[in-house]
Amino acid sequence: MPRQPLELAPFRGLRYASPDVDRFIDGEFDLARLLAPPYDVPDAREARDLQRSDPHNAARVTLPFELSRQSPGGTVPRRYRAAADLLRTWIGDGVLALDGEPALYVYEQVTADGRRQRGLVGNLRLPEEGAEPAVRPHEDVADPPVRDRFSLMAVARANLEPIFLVYRGGGGAASAVTESVSGTPLVSARTRDGAEHRLWAVTDPVRLRRIADDLADRSALIADGHHRYAAYRRLHEQYGEPGWRYGLALLVDSDTHPPRLGAIHRVLPGLDTAEAVEAARTVAVVERVAESSERALADVGAPALLLVSAEGEAHLVYGFDEEALERAMPGRSPDWRHLSTAALHEVLMPLWQASEEQVRMVHDDADEAVEAARDERGTAVIVPALGVEQVYAVADRGEPTPRKSTSFGPKPRTGLVMRLVDPAE
Repeated sequence: MPRQPLELAPFRGLRYASPDVDRFIDGEFDLARLLAPPYDVPDAREARDLQRSDPHNAARVTLPFELSRQSPGGTVPRRYRAAADLLRTWIGDGVLALDGEPALYVYEQVTADGRRQRGLVGNLRLPEEGAEPAVRPHEDVADPPVRDRFSLMAVARANLEPIFLVYRGGGGAASAVTESVSGTPLVSARTRDGAEHRLWAVTDPVRLRRIADDLADRSALIADGHHRYAAYRRLHEQYGEPGWRYGLALLVDSDTHPPRLGAIHRVLPGLDTAEAVEAARTVAVVERVAESSERALADVGAPALLLVSAEGEAHLVYGFDEEALERAMPGRSPDWRHLSTAALHEVLMPLWQASEEQVRMVHDDADEAVEAARDERGTAVIVPALGVEQVYAVADRGEPTPRKSTSFGPKPRTGLVMRLVDPAE
């Protein structure tokens, strides 16, 4: 099977323009008020807060919260149609505007703790039938989120936020061009979390050719955005139009900028922790511990988890029975069976009679998960983070982890640059 080149093509970015007077602070446009985290990070309350923060906040189109009644005479839920109409209204009113010429965009993030990451935002070429893909996933996906993103992008005819890819670039030509870009950025913003975001356009044909030649023989790993990537592929397969051959992506050289890899913790509302602990004892060693953070997981082998009650009592679960793991996950490799998220979803959750729909995901912050368990009178499940090389190894084996097993960062902010499938319109 021939291998498809890794291609990140220039495009005409859709960006915020014509700023209103009330969005200026000390003479500078406050773009940060319009930006949002990726669609799957905010919970419902945080999403509503974002939407209320500004009438043009990007969350208004990426997280439409109208009732999902059917539009009259159509099959598209009203919330997707409303988001698409709002996007076109913003374009018509000059809130959003297309850049004049195609470009790859250098996106720099500097987090509050000083971590710096640069990457390229562009049109990612999707795999064609019969070719080995240049992009590899490392997580499984669930169909409902894929259908959700598919429906939104299909109606909006736009990619509203980039997926996040990493590749072993070794500081090659593409990375060298990315690092060399300087001067006044197109946009600059500081978000509430203290992170700075800057964007430059690369339009020089020589630089673009150097990037294309360097990337062609490489492969990339999906760090964040598995469901959006699956939606990209579904759009390409279903519609077959030239514009759907691509999807918006941020590509980062992980050798130059090693990503931060956090865990995605779970909260199970209403799950009685004492009962969950007793059920876990049937398949693993369980010990009461004083520490209710990821530090409690540092000195035990995987799989290992920390169960924290609404009252803050913590129990370490480790030393799983190998026969129990094998019975629950037949046909899986030993490495896969020893992933903590695999033990949670395939062994413990069936014992607890808990469904995937009940689980609330909390990115990176164990304290937030514990607080959510207290608010919802449930149980927080703290999981350890994987290492970057572990994730590459999973992808190399072609055996995806359970969904939401990793939280790569820093994630790209939504609203800095978007992509229309029909830019001529």
